[in-house]
Amino acid sequence: MSVVEFVFWLSFFVIIYTYIGYPLLLSAWRSLARKRVRKGEILPSVSVIVAVYNEEGIIERKLKNLFDLDYPASLLEIIVSSDGSTDQTEAKVGRWQEQHSNGPSLLLQTAPAHVGKAAALNRAVAHARGEILVFADARQWLDRQAVAALVANFADDRIGAVSGELILMDRPGGDGAAGMGLYWRYEKWLRKMESDVDSMLGATGAIYAVRKGLYDPIPAETILDDVLIPMQAVFKGYRTVFEPKALAYDFVTRRTENEFTRKVRTLSGNYQLLWQIGALWSWRRNRIFFQYFSHKVARLVVPFMLMLLLFSNLFLMHGFYFVFFWLQVVWYGLAVLGGMSHGKVDPETT
Repeated sequence: MSVVEFVFWLSFFVIIYTYIGYPLLLSAWRSLARKRVRKGEILPSVSVIVAVYNEEGIIERKLKNLFDLDYPASLLEIIVSSDGSTDQTEAKVGRWQEQHSNGPSLLLQTAPAHVGKAAALNRAVAHARGEILVFADARQWLDRQAVAALVANFADDRIGAVSGELILMDRPGGDGAAGMGLYWRYEKWLRKMESDVDSMLGATGAIYAVRKGLYDPIPAETILDDVLIPMQAVFKGYRTVFEPKALAYDFVTRRTENEFTRKVRTLSGNYQLLWQIGALWSWRRNRIFFQYFSHKVARLVVPFMLMLLLFSNLFLMHGFYFVFFWLQVVWYGLAVLGGMSHGKVDPETT
């Protein structure tokens, strides 16, 4: 086998392993050694933390949603941590405090400057009184039973963090975004299997929970708090599991630039964690090292493998390789056409 052929087949198998081989291995692993969660009806004190920056348009809707949660008000604390908001966000939270004194405890934290979400989360946790910390974003709204569903998992002493599920809606009252269905089903399948064999690799940012005693302040520049905070629990010997009954809802954006920005943020955040968090590279500290590298790291490598696959194929233009080259050309051509024809319609504004 020539060097060019070696590069071609190495690239091909890395890509296939990442999206087909690893899920199949997980499926077999789960069938042989599935770990159950001993859920129970418990009622620990809970602090729901929402970091905000200039959310005057949606903050009252978010507060109403949190005040309507089906969880005892005496055990529920809501902390809105404003990261130097310059609009009416803080004023609206203050008015809500005055007008709704009979509900859950509501605490507003402010900062003199906008420094980032991580700092806002650290400030909130430092003042949180709950045994369980629930993290949520201002944009999404939670199912009334979401917090109770998350909390039930902490009856199992082995559980350190729990992730809920984000349901993307294409319209008010819809069942979900049809165009995103296959992707989300695939991701949900992977997360559920990783949870069943041991732990998820992070959590859904719109809704996840962690034992307060397992939280360590995260670096101020952290992009993916929803990966680092749950992984802190894993580093300390606990499991991070998936709870499909803890639901958060959002409208899916169809603006290409918005999706591109989200993808860039996610990729940047994963590269950042690998660069800064040495425990991720440690077999001893990172119990789910194999899963992390098969899922997270392999996906970071795939774009380079795709480039190597196409480049090496240019020097192998005979037989099977010739056919495979033109299949790649057609594939990328369809992707370009799809991007050009993608309608820039945002359901949030319609």
